[in-house]
Amino acid sequence: MVIDDEERLRKLLARILQLEGFEVFEAATAKDGLRRLEHDAIDVVLSDVKLPDINGIELTKTIKAAHPATEIIVLTAYGTINDGVTAIKNGAFDYITKGDDNEKIIPLVNKAMDKALLQRRVQELESKLNSKYSFDRIIGTSPAIAAAINLARRVAGTDTTVLILGETGTGKEVFAEAIHQASPRNAKQFVAINCSAFGKDLLESELFGHKAGSFTGAIKDKKGLFEEANGGTIFLDELGELDHDLQAKLLRVLESQQFIKIGDTKTTKVDVRILAATNRNLLDEVQKDNFRSDLFYRLSVFQITLPAIRERKKDIGLLAISFMHHFANKIGKQVTGFTPEFLHKLEAYNWPGNVRELKNIIERAVILCDGTELDASLLPYEFDAAIPNKSSGNLSAFDLSSVEKLHIQRVLNHTGGNRAETARLLNIGIATLYRKLKEYGLE
Repeated sequence: MVIDDEERLRKLLARILQLEGFEVFEAATAKDGLRRLEHDAIDVVLSDVKLPDINGIELTKTIKAAHPATEIIVLTAYGTINDGVTAIKNGAFDYITKGDDNEKIIPLVNKAMDKALLQRRVQELESKLNSKYSFDRIIGTSPAIAAAINLARRVAGTDTTVLILGETGTGKEVFAEAIHQASPRNAKQFVAINCSAFGKDLLESELFGHKAGSFTGAIKDKKGLFEEANGGTIFLDELGELDHDLQAKLLRVLESQQFIKIGDTKTTKVDVRILAATNRNLLDEVQKDNFRSDLFYRLSVFQITLPAIRERKKDIGLLAISFMHHFANKIGKQVTGFTPEFLHKLEAYNWPGNVRELKNIIERAVILCDGTELDASLLPYEFDAAIPNKSSGNLSAFDLSSVEKLHIQRVLNHTGGNRAETARLLNIGIATLYRKLKEYGLE
């Protein structure tokens, strides 16, 4: 956009820029230019200094405050060093004199355009990143998940420690990432660690770091994850697996934001928000003396319990559609929907693995699908077991066969359809299991 009250010069410069392939807008006053900026994505502004309503150098400051990705080149008939310095301080890309620097305008506009496009690209990537980890990423409209999202949104803007509870696969890390992204700490690191994935000594080193020579193999100083997350957020998944000694060390971090690295003699201070999650009942663990009561109450300042997918059946279809589109795009298949029977079986299933299991099932179905629609034949056989067999309508709740059939179904679901493991848990031979599966129509 060219802003200049001298119509002849404005139109001449606009025409030159148009011949170079640019789309050009014109404005005779600063007010008109600002109004145009509100409605059009303008990458570069060329503004005269002497405008009838606002000085062009002050206009630069106003534009950069409202549109930081837009680059401004200030044009003047009588340039001074002071004006040039002020323009640059106010955010101008450059400051040039009319007439003397005509040959510089096109190369300068090209450079300003390159910078503006890069700025917009960065903004787009940041926006996508925020969207990827925001609460909008959480799919579901059921009251149970809506209540959890509402609690998470309300605590996100604070520095309060949050304990996220729920079964395996309910999306605890997704919630933790969303809380971090909605917090004032979102410009800093979000660091996640699964506490059950490491032994005690290795986990202590991972969390708090160590000094060179503190143990065999410690050949150099190592930063722990608490230091890596300084200024940001650390997410401790499966917190119920922490050893008692590490629980004490974590309690100190919660209380003082300080800890001592392995092999060190002085404390390290950090500024970290702690989010934690577990699928265990920590109160039961406290009563069994497996978890420190003081740490439990320190962590339990704010609890969010995520519902199992069986408690939010109405969301299964929404989740399935989202996963279907994701994997269809990823694999390059034209899968656009699923049959009513497919959805019925998804909703009838018990989902011991929750959302994570549903995601895996949909990925498998998309891979196996040869058409444009997912149907029930693409589901594992345990989904047939989840729906009562119509041929066994003569069985009742008091019939021993009904009880046996239901029990076999539950164990099959628990083992993920592993028949050998099911037979072992039922304490029967594999041949006996196959006979009963056939007898009850569970094959």
